[in-house]
Amino acid sequence: MLKTLALTTALALTTALTAQAQTQTPRSGGTIRFTAPYGSAFASLDIHTANRAQDEIWAKAIHRSLYNWDSFANKPVPELAKEVIASKDGMTYTFKLRDDAYFHNGRKMTADDIIWSFTRIMDGSKGYPGARYVRLIKGAVEVEKGQAKEISGLKKIDDFTLEMTLTEKTDPGFSFYLSTTAIYPAKEAQQPDYFSKPIGLGPYKFTEHVPGSRMVVDKWEKFYKPGKPYADKVVISLMGEASARDVAFRNKEIDVSILGPTQYVAYQADPNLSKGLLEVAEVYTRVMGMNPTFKPFADKRVRQAINYAIDADLIIKRLVRDKAYRASGWLPLSSPSFDKDKKPYPYDPEKAKKLLVEAGYPDGFEFEWTATSNESWGIPIVEAIIPMLAKVGVKVKIKPVEGTVLSEVVRKGEYQAYIWSNTSGPDPLASMKCFHSATPQSACNYTLYKNPEVDKLIDEAGATDDAAKRVELLKQANNIVQDDAPMWFFNYNKAVMAYQPWLKGLQPNATELAIQYYEDIWVDASSPAAK
Repeated sequence: MLKTLALTTALALTTALTAQAQTQTPRSGGTIRFTAPYGSAFASLDIHTANRAQDEIWAKAIHRSLYNWDSFANKPVPELAKEVIASKDGMTYTFKLRDDAYFHNGRKMTADDIIWSFTRIMDGSKGYPGARYVRLIKGAVEVEKGQAKEISGLKKIDDFTLEMTLTEKTDPGFSFYLSTTAIYPAKEAQQPDYFSKPIGLGPYKFTEHVPGSRMVVDKWEKFYKPGKPYADKVVISLMGEASARDVAFRNKEIDVSILGPTQYVAYQADPNLSKGLLEVAEVYTRVMGMNPTFKPFADKRVRQAINYAIDADLIIKRLVRDKAYRASGWLPLSSPSFDKDKKPYPYDPEKAKKLLVEAGYPDGFEFEWTATSNESWGIPIVEAIIPMLAKVGVKVKIKPVEGTVLSEVVRKGEYQAYIWSNTSGPDPLASMKCFHSATPQSACNYTLYKNPEVDKLIDEAGATDDAAKRVELLKQANNIVQDDAPMWFFNYNKAVMAYQPWLKGLQPNATELAIQYYEDIWVDASSPAAK
């Protein structure tokens, strides 16, 4: 039922936005006033190092990857290639690259820039998050391990033709649309000042970054899509506090605002604000990750006890205000490998107590829980859980951190438990690799999960030509992970964006609603920043 509702809602929104785009003529000029709502800072101006949606928000203005995400078709499409040709065995792809893609210093992109960017990402000493995607190219793992200097599966045919050989049969589009695999200018990116003034291929060029305040980008006149971008400038304001976004939006100082649960209820009730709400069932799963190097969490029974001890449905209803769907595992509702028959852990404190006794913790234990202030999946949620865990003898100490810090803490394993919102789609194969033992903690195997049976299922899914079989194998893997409970699976996000009536061209991006392709957005003459 939930899956049907989510997909029906997404289809309705897509149809409405498509109709809007067809009936209005885009206007050139003006400024788009966007927001970055997931913290008070950007992690870095080197997008290869950042694995947060917060940084992807600015990166989509400046950078481009080999593919992008078509929110209306709900699939990846080629971005930096005019044509993509797959071999008969589905293991080798030939990219006929654009010859009109210019970096912001005026130099054309070539195959060398792609090869250099992917090779950089596979530097094993750096732990770049995009390595989890590039790793599917033949020879990438050898570079990561320091056994080779070049990725053997990348071959330059000529300046605008690139051949890519993969290690498994999969659509590379699902791996190369995020900015963590953005294409940098090879020579320029090695200069010492590059990351203070990044140069990309996107529709806007870097102008200004005021740490803790904003990013400003200006229209790139040589962008390869004719007539785009429409707006002259984009200002991305850092607004991690929901109350600050609410005031700024109501005062018409910003054009969009991602809504938390409290604002969602308030905006729905307002006859004017309710007219400008874009809702999407995102491919994000909110979880509590448990570190197996912390002794109690090394025991599966303890992790299961945590799942049984928390009344997730009550929290979603009372705190999240139903702006979410209950999670029954890692893969989200819209995933083809989501198992609608698999039930979430029920609220059963007596079962939790019994498991703790069996695991040797009859009196419970105490752990430290790292969390940010995010109202949907941060400290407010943890505070609601504390008395539930206390009923089964488990005590919690909260360790508050800022959003930028959380990603680094989790990637380095410097936690006992954390709560976070993580990408769990759109490709179920790439997503389930976060639970493959070969995936490093720095990429996305944050809980150091290891299960030979899951490894086998994921490997078989990557090797098969049968799409239906792949779906079934990944469904089995997902269900085993849920049973092993390396995480408390909380919910799948329902993202809501409020937008001003003068803002046009927004996309229902289910991979992350806050991430937009700015070249398609424009403001009409009623915008306060129309000139």
